[in-house]
Amino acid sequence: MELKIWHGNEYNKRGEQQLTDYLEYYHKERGYMLSFNFNQQKEIGVKELKIGNKTIVEAVV
Repeated sequence: MELKIWHGNEYNKRGEQQLTDYLEYYHKERGYMLSFNFNQQKEIGVKELKIGNKTIVEAVV
C-alpha cells in the first residue's frame, strides 16, 4: 500500500513505478495506491493499472 499526495501526472507516474518496484522486491503481483488530490478539478475514483506483470489498484480521493 502506497499513500501519495497528488502533485501532478509526472509525480504520480513515479509513485506507480515506486510501488511496482516494491512489489517486485517482495514477490507480490498486486499492490494498492491511495492518492489524495486537493485540486478543485480532480477526477476521483478507482482504477486498475497493469504495469508489466504487476497490477496496481489506484484510488484518487
